[in-house]
Amino acid sequence: MPYLPPLLAQSAASEETTGALNKAMEFFRDFFSSGAIGIFLEGGIFMWPILILLILVLAVVIERYRSLKLLEVDSSSLREEVTTLLSEDRVEESLSLCDRSQGPVPAVLSSGLRKYLVLRRLKYDQAQLEEQVIKSMENSGVHIVAALERHLPLLATIASVAPMLGFLGTVQGMIVAFGDIEANVGQQNIVQAAAAGIRVALLTTAFGLCVGIPAYMAFNYFTGIINDFVLQVESSAAELIEVVSLHLTLNKEQ
Repeated sequence: MPYLPPLLAQSAASEETTGALNKAMEFFRDFFSSGAIGIFLEGGIFMWPILILLILVLAVVIERYRSLKLLEVDSSSLREEVTTLLSEDRVEESLSLCDRSQGPVPAVLSSGLRKYLVLRRLKYDQAQLEEQVIKSMENSGVHIVAALERHLPLLATIASVAPMLGFLGTVQGMIVAFGDIEANVGQQNIVQAAAAGIRVALLTTAFGLCVGIPAYMAFNYFTGIINDFVLQVESSAAELIEVVSLHLTLNKEQ
C-alpha cells in the first residue's frame, strides 16, 4: 500500500465518511418518499390521527376476537344435563356443573340456580321464587352482555370518525391547493397544479375509508356473534324457568 501523508490520509477518510453519510441520507430519503410510507407522509397532518384510529381498530379486533373465541362452546349438552338434574331434584349438582363450565350460558344458569336453591331453602312460595329467579338471571344477563360488548362502541365510533377525518383532510388540502393555484396564476400550468394538489388532498379520504370500512365490518361481525350468545342465554333461561316451574308445581301437588 503506497504511503500517504497524514493530511492526505485524513482528507481521504473524510471524503469516504461524507460519501457514506450521503448514501445513507439518500437511502432514507428514497425510503420515506416512496411506497406506502411516502404516500402516507404526502397526505398531510390528518393522516396521523387516522393512523392512530387504525391502531385502535387492530387492538380492539384482536382483543375481542380472542375473548369471544374462548366463549364459543357448545352449551346444548350442558342445558340437557342441567334439565335432567333439575327434574331429578339434584339442584346442587346442576349448580356445581354450571360453575365448572365456561361461557355466558353457564354463568346465567348458575345465577338462577343459586337464587333458586337459596329461596327454596327459605321456603318462598312458587310465585315469588319464580319471580326472583327470573330477576336474578336478567340482572346477570345484563352484565354478561355488557362484558361481551366491551370496546364495540369504540369500533362503531371509529367507523364513523375515520372517513370524516379523511374528508376533513381532503377539504383542508383542497383549500391549500387552490390557494397555491391562485398565488401562482400565470407562472405554471393551472391544470397540472390543480391535479397535483387534488391528488394529495384525496389521499386522506382514501386512507380514512380504508380504516372506517374494516372497522364497520368488524363491528357488525362481533355484533352478530354477541347476538347469538344473547339468544342462547335467553333460551337457556326460559328453559330453566320452565323446568323450575314444573318441578315446583309437581311438588306442590304432592
